[in-house]
Amino acid sequence: MNPGKLLDAATSPEDREILARALDHAETALKTHRPQVTDFYDPYRCGLIARVVETYPDLAVRVDGGYPAAERSRVLICRDYMDGAAEDAWLSFLAVQGNFRFQNVTHRDYLGALLGLGLRREKLGDILVGENGAQVIVAAEVAPYITAGLTAVGRVGVTVREIAREELEPPPREYREIKVTVQSLRLDAVAAHGFGLSRSKMAREIAAGKIYLNWRPRLDPSAAVKPGDVISARGRGRVEVAETGGQTKKGRLNVLLRRYR
Repeated sequence: MNPGKLLDAATSPEDREILARALDHAETALKTHRPQVTDFYDPYRCGLIARVVETYPDLAVRVDGGYPAAERSRVLICRDYMDGAAEDAWLSFLAVQGNFRFQNVTHRDYLGALLGLGLRREKLGDILVGENGAQVIVAAEVAPYITAGLTAVGRVGVTVREIAREELEPPPREYREIKVTVQSLRLDAVAAHGFGLSRSKMAREIAAGKIYLNWRPRLDPSAAVKPGDVISARGRGRVEVAETGGQTKKGRLNVLLRRYR
């Protein structure tokens, strides 16, 4: 393997740095036969790491953020014969509880309280906010520190305890359905409808590398999309191509999109 060549898959200096660390993990896993795990990253970066590391013939890769729709996940890199051997050894699940009846506490408040402990964002996964507290997915190595050190969120005193993965209660994903018709299933046409932009502006956004198709940057406005594809843009959220089917009398294609908040 040529690590320098593999790094060419990264499209930005930051992604290149993240990928370089992952390749170091891959080399360590090969030499020591010990599982290695990355920090938490967004779906695009997890996908980037997985695609590159999977080119190693003797390694297995698993992406896990605690639940299927997780926004942030870690990537386990291990010898292929060890895949699944370290179940949950690298993730911890914490319940943060307090009396929040008289204070509205948001995701930002929980994140701020955790970062206030001196933690890096990359050690924290999703924060699932509920009425009486939150469930937080974290890197296993920092869980004891959080359990002992997090005593308040905002002005509310809290207690923290570890829970099982099965106790997670992810909130339902909120989305708005958008029914559109397009001449063809081109990325620029579908994304323009999904994000409420003109097609010409969307084409420029795509060419500038700001639009991701299934967590990968696509620079071709004419790239085809299909049901199940996810189009995302930083700062704009994501759009799922939910359904396609049928034509109008003018020959345009019916498409159902889901715009997630």
